[in-house]
Amino acid sequence: MHAFEFYQPTAITFGPGTEGQAGPKAAQLGARRVLVVYGGESARRSGLLDRVLASLEGAGLASGTFGGIHPNPRLFQAREGVQKALDFGADLILAVGGGSVIDAAKAIALGAADPEADLWDFWLRKRPVERILPVGAVLTISAAGSETSDSAVLTRDDTLEKRGLSSDLLRPKFAILNPELTYTLPPFQITCGVVDIMMHTLDRYFTSVTDNLLTDEIAEGLLRTVIACGRRAHENARDEQAMSELMWAGSLSHNNLTGLGAPKDFAPHQLGHELSARFDFAHGATLSAVWGSWARYCWETNPARFAQYGVRVWGLDPAAPAERTAREAIDRTEDYFRALGMPTCFTELGCGVLTQAELEELARRCTFHGQRTIGAFRVLGYEDILAIYQLANR
Repeated sequence: MHAFEFYQPTAITFGPGTEGQAGPKAAQLGARRVLVVYGGESARRSGLLDRVLASLEGAGLASGTFGGIHPNPRLFQAREGVQKALDFGADLILAVGGGSVIDAAKAIALGAADPEADLWDFWLRKRPVERILPVGAVLTISAAGSETSDSAVLTRDDTLEKRGLSSDLLRPKFAILNPELTYTLPPFQITCGVVDIMMHTLDRYFTSVTDNLLTDEIAEGLLRTVIACGRRAHENARDEQAMSELMWAGSLSHNNLTGLGAPKDFAPHQLGHELSARFDFAHGATLSAVWGSWARYCWETNPARFAQYGVRVWGLDPAAPAERTAREAIDRTEDYFRALGMPTCFTELGCGVLTQAELEELARRCTFHGQRTIGAFRVLGYEDILAIYQLANR
């Protein structure tokens, strides 16, 4: 086992009806004025928002609301939310929604704690994260894991730059996980979430350090669980066990537990970010659209690692040659995505076959116009990124 630091301050409350704990949890943190951030009108129509507001009121807390957060949350909305928080005098930001809402809430909490800063400067690494209002979350979509993660992703609306920011200060103080809140999700949202959970795990599993035995066992067990429960949830969103397992898996997949002792890769995430920024596709769909192409470009870096994934996660023959097992593991993963109705190339994603100029622009933007490489399992520069996009461009 290699050296690591693991910090997980988020208090988890899991189970039916737990949204009623939002008020007491916020009060325990000393909050008095809570800004509730949410996405579309489903939170209001379902009665969830009213239940959360009633819980806050019951705990003696004042509350305001800020709704309409866009999937792939936008910088302009985060800035509006910062002003709303300042005008309201919020001392805690409570997200009611999925990863986009939680990421927006983190951005609002960051900006409200440091109102003199240009919010985007944090994402450009021009300003350090030094203080933040406490954040809580009532989760409604099992996917991003933002309810326990140290990260938040924003898209700048005028330039369509999508950037991630990581700091332990971005971890929510509490997260409320009621699987029943996910029962009404459409199949596409469920399966986008399944892909995102898998990718948060795979982007840690495929790394340059590959001898952390317990970390591998945790990641492989989580993947097997998500694959099995993802099939069931796709068929029946009211499968109580499947939906509850997916919700907990989502939280574990992105709190760093599945990658302890090794650097993260996250190249597929970076490749997908450019697609969702450019075309506004669902995050999970962009990941499934590029993962197979990334894997086929990179598997020869360490065939044994892909073979181990095939044997332990997909149940492939451990006696078969590693190269054959590695390729079959990639095929099995893509077949699974297709079985869930998820795209595995650009045409299936919905953008069609892109021109060479469009592919080159995606690759340039992915390198931040030559300022970075991506990946750790295999370090990828502009030419590598372009080649992966070309493999997916069918």
